[in-house]
Amino acid sequence: MKTLKRHWLIAGLVAVAVAIFAAFQFKGNDKPQYFTTKVDRGDIRAVVEATGTINAVTMVQVGSQVSGTISRLYVDFNSRVKKGEVVAQIDPSLFEGTLLQAKADYANAQANLVASQANLEKAKATAIQTKADYERTAALTKEGVMSQQQLDLAKANADTAIASVGAGEAQVTQAAAQAQQKKAAVTVAQTNLDYTTIHAPIDGTVIARNVDVGQTVAASLQAPTLFTIAQDLTKMQVYASTDESDVGMIRTGQVVSFKVDAYPKDTFTGRVSQIRLNATTVQNVVTYNTIVDFDNPGMKLFPGMTAYITIPVATAKNAVRVPNGALRYKPDMKAEDIRALYQKYGLVSAEPAPTASAAGPSAGGATGKQYRARAQGAEGGGGDAAPPRTPRVDVAVVWKLNAQKELEPVRIRTGITDHTVTEVVQILKGQLNEGDELVTGGMALSNASRPPTMGGGTPARGR
Repeated sequence: MKTLKRHWLIAGLVAVAVAIFAAFQFKGNDKPQYFTTKVDRGDIRAVVEATGTINAVTMVQVGSQVSGTISRLYVDFNSRVKKGEVVAQIDPSLFEGTLLQAKADYANAQANLVASQANLEKAKATAIQTKADYERTAALTKEGVMSQQQLDLAKANADTAIASVGAGEAQVTQAAAQAQQKKAAVTVAQTNLDYTTIHAPIDGTVIARNVDVGQTVAASLQAPTLFTIAQDLTKMQVYASTDESDVGMIRTGQVVSFKVDAYPKDTFTGRVSQIRLNATTVQNVVTYNTIVDFDNPGMKLFPGMTAYITIPVATAKNAVRVPNGALRYKPDMKAEDIRALYQKYGLVSAEPAPTASAAGPSAGGATGKQYRARAQGAEGGGGDAAPPRTPRVDVAVVWKLNAQKELEPVRIRTGITDHTVTEVVQILKGQLNEGDELVTGGMALSNASRPPTMGGGTPARGR
C-alpha cells in the first residue's frame, strides 16, 4: 500500500514540473510561428474551365404535317436510317377517301367545261345564221319587199345571238377555272395522302422515338415530333457555356481537352470552331456558347453527356513560381510596423501595402481577380503623407523569411496562374531566389487564447 502511494506521489510531482516548465517556455516565446512554402521553378498552364453538353453536329426532328393515327412504325431507338427511308405510317384511309372525292369533283368540272365549250360553239353558229338573216332582210327592205318591222326583228335576233356568244365564252372561262380549282384539290389531297408516309430526311441514327402504334398525332396547331435523328455520331460537338470574363481569352482553333463522367479515366480532345455571339443571362451571369468540334470514331460519347472542358489559354515554361497563398498573405501587424518594413527594404513608401483578393493576381498578366491596395495604412502615415494610389493589377507584395527568420517584403510583377501557383515575371523591389521560403500563414504563441492566423491576418479555423 505504501509503495502504491509513493508511485502516485512521484507521478503527481512529475506532472506539476512539466506544467511549470511548459508555462515558462511558452511565456518566453513571443515570436510568431509561420507557415511557409518555397519558391520553385517549373511550368505553369493557365486554363479556362467550363461545363458543356455533347451534341450531334446535325440533329433533325422528324414530324408530321397531317393528323391521324400511327398505323405502323418501321424504326426504333438507335436504328440506322438512310435518307428517304420509310420510318412510320399514318392510317391513310381518310386521306384516300378525300383524294377519290377530289378526283370525282375534278372529272365533273372537266365535263362542265366540255359542255360549256359545246354551248359556245352552238351560240357562234346561231350568231352567224342570225347575222345572215339580218343582212338579207336589210337588202329586201331597201327594195320594198319586206317591212321595217321585219328588219328590226332580224337585227334584234342578230344582236341576241352575238350576246349569246359572249355569254358562252364567259361560261367556258368559268368552267375552265372550276376545273383548275378541282385539279388543285386533287393535288392537295394527293399530297396529304403522301404525307401519311413518314420518310427519313437525312442519313443518321434515331436517338428519340416519341410515338407508338395506335397513337393519334394532331398537326392542326403545330407539327408533332415523331423522331429525332442525329446525322453522324462519329463527328460531334460540345456546347460549352463560358463566362464573359473568360471568353476574351478563347480563340477559334484552340485545342481543347475534356472529360465525361462515363469515362473518368479518359481524356478527349477537340478544337474550338465557333464562339457564338448570342449571350445567355441567368441571374445576372452572362455566358456565351463556345462550340468545340471533336471526332467520335468509336461512338463512345453519346448526345446529352456532360463534358468538363479545359481550354489552355497561356503557358509559361521553366518559370519562377510562387504559391497563391503567399500572394494572399498579409502580416498581422500594425500599419506603422508594416510601413517601417517597407521603408527598411526599399519599397516605394508612397505606395500602400497591397492586400490580395482571395484568388490571387489576374490571369494573363495577372490571375482572375484583381489586387486592391488598402486605402489607409501600411505606408505613408500622417497628415503630410502622399495620398495612396491603386497599384497595378499585376503587381503584388510577398513576404519571405530571411536568414534571421524575420519577415522581408518583396514586390513582384506577376504573370499567369493556374490558381495554385503564379508566375513571377519581374522582381521590382527586394530579392527573391529559388528556394526562398514565402509566408502563407502565421500563428502567434504569445497569447494562448488567440487563435492562429492564416493569410491576411484572419484567425485560422484549424489545420
